[in-house]
Amino acid sequence: MKEQQDRMDKDPAGNSRRTGRRRGCTFCADDAPPIDYKDPQSLRYFVSERGKIVPRRISGCCAKHQRAVQLAVKHSRNIALLPFTSND
Repeated sequence: MKEQQDRMDKDPAGNSRRTGRRRGCTFCADDAPPIDYKDPQSLRYFVSERGKIVPRRISGCCAKHQRAVQLAVKHSRNIALLPFTSND
């Protein structure tokens, strides 16, 4: 039984994979705030220190809301609420 579990946690190359519980999308909850490009404080979580938009696997958003976040970040950059790059 233990051998089966060990085999299930390894990929074909023999490397162990990290299996964890996936977080749900923060915006899919009923009481979640809407995605708004005019609110740069809430969008800063989705932008890295270098100014890149954080990928979906890191942010934990579903595909639908990741696209909305991406558009909101781009809109807020164009009207100068968020910087395009860091100040370094």
